[in-house]
Amino acid sequence: MKLKKPKFWELNKPTFFAYILLPFSIFIKINNFFLNKKIKKVKKDIKTLCVGNIYIGGTGKTPLVIKLYQNLKKINNNISVGKKFYEDQIDEEILLRKKTNLIVDKNRQKIIQRAINENKKILIFDDGLQDRNITYDLEFVCFDAETWIGNGFLIPSGPLREEITSLKKYDAVFLKNSSDENPDIVNTIIKINPNINIFHTWYEIKNLKEFDLSDKFLIFSGIGNPNSFKKLLLKNNFNIIDEIIYPDHYKYSDKDIKFIKNQAIKNKAKIVTTAKDFTKIKKIDQNNINYIDIDLIIKNEKNLMNLLEKRINE
Repeated sequence: MKLKKPKFWELNKPTFFAYILLPFSIFIKINNFFLNKKIKKVKKDIKTLCVGNIYIGGTGKTPLVIKLYQNLKKINNNISVGKKFYEDQIDEEILLRKKTNLIVDKNRQKIIQRAINENKKILIFDDGLQDRNITYDLEFVCFDAETWIGNGFLIPSGPLREEITSLKKYDAVFLKNSSDENPDIVNTIIKINPNINIFHTWYEIKNLKEFDLSDKFLIFSGIGNPNSFKKLLLKNNFNIIDEIIYPDHYKYSDKDIKFIKNQAIKNKAKIVTTAKDFTKIKKIDQNNINYIDIDLIIKNEKNLMNLLEKRINE
């Protein structure tokens, strides 16, 4: 069973326990140092874009990959999404297969070669910024503006895979849940990289009309940032009377689903989860469980399209 992220990671200031773990972060620093020294392999036959994060979990990279795929198809129909195979990320793989042309392999270089063999001209990677064996044409970093960089420390003291100063090497930052602009975060980013593109994004519920908001709802999720899911529902006036949280990429057992349904019956509530969680539930158990279908909204999307077209046509 996967563990949930420690709560102290998401606090604005480091706790005493975070400082105790700080010496262990040196291993991440050493690893990143040597990874950055690796010579990347250059490829010329395809344009590659990587959407990743330096904050562990809950930054919205998969919905962004889907949105980019939909937009880039308008420029060039020969496009695929690449995702390295991880046994504990089948949920994301299923979601991407439904909405994109997906190539999966245990090796990202093999994914690139398969895309080239299929005459694809554009390949979007879901995750892989820390894979220093590949030269990407564009590198996008995702954050949730509500958690930002948490306590600002590297693993295991905090939630960061890389130090925030690594933003100087990336092309764009996408701030989820950031319709209010978040000036403090933006100023921090610009100080590190004055030339980086910053895009503010948020979610809208596509299937809102399918729900009777006079009902009571029990919600459950096993995602990187369950609070973001709950806030979206509350923003749309869902009457949430119970919430069950599982670790990210959680694999639901028959016992889990039975417990969820019993709690809903006890509370006379309808059950709602995320689209990603819904893919992990057996078809036989999906009865009486509904999911939220979301659409990612990108402010100044035209500027993003201009950036994509410029770099793809170079």
